[in-house]
Amino acid sequence: MILRGLISWLSTKIGFPAVGKKVTIPPLKVKSDMISGVSSKMITTKRLISSFMLSLAVLAWAPAVWSQSGTDVYAGDWPDYHGNQLAQRYSPLDQINTDNVGSLEIVWRFSTENFGPSIDFNNPSTPLEVDGVLYADIASTRNVVALDATNGQVLWMWRPQEGERFDSAPRKGAGRGLAFWRDGDTSRVLDITPGFQLISLDANTGHPDPNFGNNGRVDLFEGLRNSGGFGNIDIGSSAPPFVMNDVVVVGPAHAVGMRPRSRSNVKGDVRGFDVRTGELLWTFHTIPERGEVGYESWLDQGVEFTGNAGVWAPMSGDPELGHVYLPVESATGDRFGADRPGANLFTDSVVAVDIRTGERQWHYQLTHHDIWDWDIPSAPILADLPNGRKVLMQVTKQAWVYTFDRVTGEPVWPIEELPVPAGDVPGEWYSPTQPFPTRPAPFDRQGFAEEDLIDFTPELRLAALEAIADFRLSSSVYSPPSLMDADDGTRGTLGLPSATGGANWEGSALDPETGILYIPSRTQLAVLTLGNDENSDVAFSQSFGVRIPRVQGLEIVKPPYGRITAIDMNSGDHLWQIANADTPDNIANHPALEGIDIARTGVPTRAGIVLTKTLLFAGEGGGGPGASPILRAIDKQTGEIVAEIELPSNQSGLPFTYEHEGKQYIAMFVGGGGNPAELVAYALP
Repeated sequence: MILRGLISWLSTKIGFPAVGKKVTIPPLKVKSDMISGVSSKMITTKRLISSFMLSLAVLAWAPAVWSQSGTDVYAGDWPDYHGNQLAQRYSPLDQINTDNVGSLEIVWRFSTENFGPSIDFNNPSTPLEVDGVLYADIASTRNVVALDATNGQVLWMWRPQEGERFDSAPRKGAGRGLAFWRDGDTSRVLDITPGFQLISLDANTGHPDPNFGNNGRVDLFEGLRNSGGFGNIDIGSSAPPFVMNDVVVVGPAHAVGMRPRSRSNVKGDVRGFDVRTGELLWTFHTIPERGEVGYESWLDQGVEFTGNAGVWAPMSGDPELGHVYLPVESATGDRFGADRPGANLFTDSVVAVDIRTGERQWHYQLTHHDIWDWDIPSAPILADLPNGRKVLMQVTKQAWVYTFDRVTGEPVWPIEELPVPAGDVPGEWYSPTQPFPTRPAPFDRQGFAEEDLIDFTPELRLAALEAIADFRLSSSVYSPPSLMDADDGTRGTLGLPSATGGANWEGSALDPETGILYIPSRTQLAVLTLGNDENSDVAFSQSFGVRIPRVQGLEIVKPPYGRITAIDMNSGDHLWQIANADTPDNIANHPALEGIDIARTGVPTRAGIVLTKTLLFAGEGGGGPGASPILRAIDKQTGEIVAEIELPSNQSGLPFTYEHEGKQYIAMFVGGGGNPAELVAYALP
């Protein structure tokens, strides 16, 4: 690449070794909370090039994507969860291209089988890569491991020891990833443990930073609102910490709230800490207190006891503006909100916050008084589009892309407040309107009517009509839940999409050179049905006694069941859309469909994607039946499948790419189907 050549030339001129040349460091002294006998092998001289010189090179060749972590995707690294702080999931690497992608082969594999108290079969995280070292979360206890990016060998490992705190954690498992920070020769890897502690580790050794918090730890239980009254505190984290401008921001995640144990819960405050010391700098109240903006949107004192409203999805930020963007989730509980009447700010909102002070800059609520679990599932994507707009794009479970000026928060295209249906659940409060974007058009189906039923054969369509006879159908994505024993004899409301998407935590990817957004989505029916939970003080919650109807084992909704959509965000126009997978065997070989020509259906899973200068890479992901262990290379302009690469197991984490010592790699976590989670890396022969 031109950039690598420039950096090499600069390093030669200032007397550093050539880029990629390794410098050995002594073996590590392993502390008691680390795995003994593991040592660090090397660092590369990319660390020796000054941030000033590197930034000059990057700015000469790249859009505004400079990472405050001290490295960048434009230097061939993957230093942030989504590649960069703008959450674009894009790398300009082009060694792997249309002509050679079919030759990709596995160059190394790292199994997590023996690194936890139990075998982890599903690791949804995305590792980081900096200077030839991979940093990853593994196992149920969320161990942090550093690997040689060229061969997968362990350099060091740190393991949390949390005892009962881990046992009671609502969010166990590997989580979604880590954060990386650097200042000169000092570099840190930051993690949030299942027991909700913020950890700062020396990136070279894995040792906790003695200058950060209490010997490398900050107890995130401290300072929580509404934390009393429970045997166990319902709070943890699923997203990585977010680091920008020397501040690390932590958003909490609670247990899934379909059947909350109480109408009261811990409030999901977002906090910013000094990345060097762990000192608390600010707290943003996602559920406001008296006198704060948004307090008046809560009626009848629901604001006092209601909890949740955390940020369980990854965040993004603009280092030049100094804004971090928070995708806030819904309040307690996900399907019933009579105890919290009102619009309920800042739930289901995108909130721009000053990263140094925590002061709100702007916000936009995407769902008022959420009773559908339409919380925001992924990081807002930031971009300077080719048309000159500085935008924020938020994909949603409802299958919309809300688009804002990221400086002011003004919608790029009009968002209309339109009337929505009210329900008949006793005591519930219903918002009379909801915000509907006018552009782009939805990237997946919304609402559910008879014309959405399968019609492969007249017999199957008739059976599908019979299967839905006891349900209400959704005229809108905002058709509300209904009782499982409603007065009209129905057992709930059927709708599209489900609370798992549309889009979900996998997010999307943006090409900053073209302004084209690529979105994986899922098309699966949801049943919104409420019943009484005698073990909770909430009057109604999601009833699990009513199942989504099927016909002879088939989905009753027309395919495709999963898709990938390309949208030109300069204009808001859809460019192409394809199914996310082939037709699975249970459909292709179904006896009722023998002799019928069925178009490629895709599968109702949540695909993970990554974008390079040359190609779009997409796995079939998880979250539903029928996924295959295949990674596809797709033409970005047309949606044509260029190559299919076989994976050892199904994709579980999001794919990512990096370059080291002149070789580009594509890597991701895979697992499931009885196979332990493993990190697998591909490269050209």
